[in-house]
Amino acid sequence: MTHVDRSLLERLQNEGADELVLGPRPIADNTDFARSTVRTHLLELRDHNMVEYYDEEGGVYQLTDRGRAFLAGDEDPAGNDYDDP
Repeated sequence: MTHVDRSLLERLQNEGADELVLGPRPIADNTDFARSTVRTHLLELRDHNMVEYYDEEGGVYQLTDRGRAFLAGDEDPAGNDYDDP
């Protein structure tokens, strides 16, 4: 799990408010990450069941239960199928 991955999960979580469903462009527009970086990391997070498509055709993502558990400290991705790079 990289700082980019965690940041993307936290952005979707939108702590203190309703969770967000977002695509790479709005995330990139509101962070310091390039759109291509956001897209690459979202695909990796999706491969590890931390996010899922909300709208596959539109490329919009939402958190999964596993992503929520990780942010809550209930899931350690290392040791599962998501090791630190």
